[in-house]
Amino acid sequence: MAAPTAHVDTFARDRLPPQRSWPVFQFNADTRYPERLNAAAELVDRHVAAGNGARVAVRHERDGRIETVTYAGLAAMVNRIAHVLVEDMGLVPGNRVLLRGPNNLMMAASWLAIVKAGLIAVPTMPLLRAKELKQIIDKAQVTAALCDARLREELEANLRADGEHYCPTLTTTRYFHGTGDDALEAAMAGKPDTFAACDTAADDTCLIAFTSGTTGQPKGTMHFHRDVLAMCDLFPRHVLQPTADDIFCGTPPLAFTFGLGGMLCFPLRIGASTALAEKLTPETLLKLIQDHRASIVFTAPTFYRQMATLAHGFDLSSLKKSVSAGEALPDATRQAWKAATGIEMIDGLGGTEMMHIFVSSAGADVRPGAVGRVVPGYEARIVDENMQPVPPGVVGKLAVRGPTGCRYLDDPRQEAYVRDGWNLPGDTFMADADGYYFYQARSDDMIISAGYNIAGPEVEGTLMRHEAVAECGVVGAPDPERGQVVTAYVVLRPGVEASEAMRAALQDYVKREIAPYKYPRRIEFVAALPRTETGKLQRFRLRQIAAGIAPNGNGNGSAGGSAGRP
Repeated sequence: MAAPTAHVDTFARDRLPPQRSWPVFQFNADTRYPERLNAAAELVDRHVAAGNGARVAVRHERDGRIETVTYAGLAAMVNRIAHVLVEDMGLVPGNRVLLRGPNNLMMAASWLAIVKAGLIAVPTMPLLRAKELKQIIDKAQVTAALCDARLREELEANLRADGEHYCPTLTTTRYFHGTGDDALEAAMAGKPDTFAACDTAADDTCLIAFTSGTTGQPKGTMHFHRDVLAMCDLFPRHVLQPTADDIFCGTPPLAFTFGLGGMLCFPLRIGASTALAEKLTPETLLKLIQDHRASIVFTAPTFYRQMATLAHGFDLSSLKKSVSAGEALPDATRQAWKAATGIEMIDGLGGTEMMHIFVSSAGADVRPGAVGRVVPGYEARIVDENMQPVPPGVVGKLAVRGPTGCRYLDDPRQEAYVRDGWNLPGDTFMADADGYYFYQARSDDMIISAGYNIAGPEVEGTLMRHEAVAECGVVGAPDPERGQVVTAYVVLRPGVEASEAMRAALQDYVKREIAPYKYPRRIEFVAALPRTETGKLQRFRLRQIAAGIAPNGNGNGSAGGSAGRP
């Protein structure tokens, strides 16, 4: 450890993986930070102290009007929220705070306040249900929550002592955009607009970002204050190359590290601004770019495919750069976007465990079919099953290391993700002699649909709880709009009729039980599932079957649905 922790509650540090199972961390001139470091102070207070408090930090819309918040104004909001966390909610450095909300000003300010106060942010997707929240709250032993009032229903199920999703560690909650006694804004109103940042160590945990594994059991990835800055000081500096005059926008939620970087930390790091919006369609994202004069956009290939056909109807003259991540970028999508806008896409490979993008190229460095080259500050190689490097042109596992890397919260899966000091993100790649990396496939059963990671076994487990289902298997089927769609093969119980009504009932059931974006858009009713002699489900055979399904279904299993993000 670099320096003594500032955490009074040492839960996170006590549950880091053993040092022997950490990846090797490598630092260079870009990523060598002092021993004492508070990421929120670096992202906001540093600009105010430098005399740039009047610069615009956040842009958003209210009642149809564009409003702006300066760095000084954002700092004041952050400080007032920090006072509420410490004084009203009684939190001490190291406590975990669940954070729930769409991409809006209060969500952003709350994340910064949690970090500034030396607490640990545990951001969650707005669509998660009480059952999924309980897994996260229990795993991280969350003690407090800041939540958008419009999302309070699911969270309150975790507060009811007589309910099945009760979380006894969660004892104090405030709601922003609310009006009751527990409204965050009301508590902020009487607080000072100054707050001394907690004197955290660079390697104090400030973020636990949860990601679903293939078993559906959430994995908490622990990131330090230094990791937040490292993600800002490598990919943006060497590939994206933004300036303080840029205006960022896009769709990835702040609960994802992809969104946390692109929608908040990247612009704040360089004194630029971000345009936040809660719910975007391809059309409204184009309108946001037009109205806010945005110059950099982040979203998934799903959106770019649809925006390419609509771009002619909008003034996109301010847009200079577009970043794609979250799923494989088809070359057809890249070319369609370039034909519509003249902009060469910046593709990126990243991951929650690695914090953000570590393979990418831009402009003249783009090579057809390749994600890109290793971002300066990282090191990557393609390895075989024995972790030995393979020659150029040979397919193998991607291994990567740098200033960020996997540290799971108290999870034996650490041993599988990190081997011999290298992070193994779970992708198969091929690298050419020039150092370009070409994506081949996922190495596990994760379904990546419209930029969302969905664990097939979690959906299976949900369907199996329905009284009509005898057994089922869930895989991803190729889809030209979403990359993959969740496809369920279901064996019904005797006496239950396979019908469109049953298909719809099962879909609705999944939507109620877990996050709606995980529901199976296609359901095939089958007499039996392919299994080994020992009874194990052969998912590879289901994937082979799913690959033969036509894009809009074959009349025997299509769930239909919109091509837009859920």
